[in-house]
Amino acid sequence: MTALAGGFASVAQAAPATGEIVVVGDSISAEFGLARGSGWVALLGQRLAAEKLPWTVDNASISGDTTSGGLARLPAVLKLRHPKIVVIELGGNDALRGTAMSETRKNLDAMVTLATNAGARVVIAGMMVPPNFGRKYQAEFGQMYDDVAKAHHAALVPFIFAGIADRPDADDWFQADRIHPIAKAHPIILDNVWSRLGPMLKS
Repeated sequence: MTALAGGFASVAQAAPATGEIVVVGDSISAEFGLARGSGWVALLGQRLAAEKLPWTVDNASISGDTTSGGLARLPAVLKLRHPKIVVIELGGNDALRGTAMSETRKNLDAMVTLATNAGARVVIAGMMVPPNFGRKYQAEFGQMYDDVAKAHHAALVPFIFAGIADRPDADDWFQADRIHPIAKAHPIILDNVWSRLGPMLKS
């Protein structure tokens, strides 16, 4: 997936916008391997329009990004977009690259701090690693997201792939790399995020 030009892909809304959501993520949010407009962020834009909610969504996700990359980009994103809500979907690539979990947690913590100091509310989209990483590491990785969210009173989606990776036919919902979900999985991803994001849009 080619990195989004300038780091943003805007989704137009039917209703006049009173707030902006920015998604800072990796390939899961950047539509890797998918037709343009079929990923969960694009579907979020469609849902906002269908429900006539006065919000816009901008996709500042880049395939292959890590928490360190997201942290480096975030100040410019906040300055340019002034979002009221930031969705952080990062961390999976840290694990794949062997980044120390303490470093990933430090980066996530710093990102949430930057966003909240800029006046944005935060949704953290958590990821889980497969069992071959080891049960202890798997549990600690999931707990990391929970700890960061609790420390900042941020909203947490515990596992963005819930209902996809944990189903009996999970292999049928992923691309050949078994990492990136296919298009039919993205409405479920959106529902997972919406469970935490939706109430924030109406409060």
